[in-house]
Amino acid sequence: MKFWMLWGWDALIAAVFLYFFLVGLADGSVSSFNMALWLTIIAILAVVMIGSLALRSATRIGLAVLLLLVLAVPGALFALFFGAMIVLNPDFK
Repeated sequence: MKFWMLWGWDALIAAVFLYFFLVGLADGSVSSFNMALWLTIIAILAVVMIGSLALRSATRIGLAVLLLLVLAVPGALFALFFGAMIVLNPDFK
């Protein structure tokens, strides 16, 4: 249960990155200047998602969960930060 919740959260994070990558390709903001950075990010996301499934199938669930936490923890902190910015509505003057 814990594995699939983390995997779903990581899949949502990966989907957000892929969305911004595809939108950037469409509007030209993803160019040859920063393509290597984007491809590195997408490769890391793929390693986390596919690697966690491979570890789970090899009955290494603890390692799979740790691999998923590498992406889930920063994503959760980022979501909490954005949630706080929306709720608190700070006035940066």
